Amino acid sequence: MRWTLVFTISLLFLGQIGAQDKGEVSIYCSLDQPFSESLLEEFAVKTGIKVKKTFDTEATKTVGLVNKIISEEGNPRCDVYWNNEVGQTIRLKNKGLLQPYKSPNAATIPDNFKSKDGFWTGLAARARVIIYNKEQFSADTLKEMGLPKGLDDLTDKKWAGYVAMAKPIAGTTLTHFGSLFASWGTDTTKKWMTSIRQNNIYWTLGNAQVMRDVGAGRYAWGYTDTDDANVSKLKGHPTAIIIPDQGEGERGTLVIPNSVMIIKGAKNLENAKKLVDFILSTEVEEKLAFGRSAQIPLHPGVKVPEGGLSLDSIKAMKVDWEAVGAAISEHGDYLHETFDGKEDGGKTWPWILGSVLVLGFVISLAKRSAA
Repeated sequence: MRWTLVFTISLLFLGQIGAQDKGEVSIYCSLDQPFSESLLEEFAVKTGIKVKKTFDTEATKTVGLVNKIISEEGNPRCDVYWNNEVGQTIRLKNKGLLQPYKSPNAATIPDNFKSKDGFWTGLAARARVIIYNKEQFSADTLKEMGLPKGLDDLTDKKWAGYVAMAKPIAGTTLTHFGSLFASWGTDTTKKWMTSIRQNNIYWTLGNAQVMRDVGAGRYAWGYTDTDDANVSKLKGHPTAIIIPDQGEGERGTLVIPNSVMIIKGAKNLENAKKLVDFILSTEVEEKLAFGRSAQIPLHPGVKVPEGGLSLDSIKAMKVDWEAVGAAISEHGDYLHETFDGKEDGGKTWPWILGSVLVLGFVISLAKRSAA
């Protein structure tokens, strides 16, 4: 009798475990880990589906995971890719590495932020903005120089040595430059790039570094994304933002959505669809809008915090995402050759001095050891 009771309880216990075990899903994620990981864990708790998460780094933002997906063609190790932009998403689509899926939660996303064939869907956008250090702009400075207004200021000689920007070899800055190639054409964009490189801009490895440098007053202003600009505000930096190129007849600023997609040959297809549905929900967009990343919702009617940005409050640059993806593929090598491994412009002397001091310290230790 006793063993029968133990056996019955064991079966019930094992059955309960089986009911809770809903399998797994693997995701590669380029949205910053502090912004996305808690949401993915929430999905796991709600559904009982185990989520295997892989994030990328600031220096290789988006490009690193995209290249990983390409290298795994034919034997994918992730089911879902959550990209923090769209240009590299188009690259994956054009290589035939995505599987179409039209989530019911994609229905109210504007058409210009999703693939008509269902290969990817946008959500939770960021805008490219100018972040500036208010302490660097005294009344006299404002009277003499004014505030920067947009892309044209990057070529203005009065700002030489004052500006920081991420190298356009990864992440949203690569997408930004790809959009310029797509809209301006090759010759005009390369001529503009030559002008900005001659203007002593400090080229960082990522947008977060731009935020930190401007927040610390090392540079007066720079280009970054709204999420990093909001983090600067939360950190108490003396910074403010300017939404660039918003005047009459001006081009508008680039609004870049996150994008989510299913990888062709996904091993956990049904769970992948459930995860995509979750990521595209209005609840997730609202949490991203109210979170540290201050993302801009694409679903109509989603609440934003007081002072937060909405699509209606921004004059957005007109973008053909297919053309942007093609431009990144066409000009990616050129951008790497032009920017990667080159000396940073701007105030490089502190880094040179620091290197000399470190080298001197190492030599001193070596001499002591030899003695």
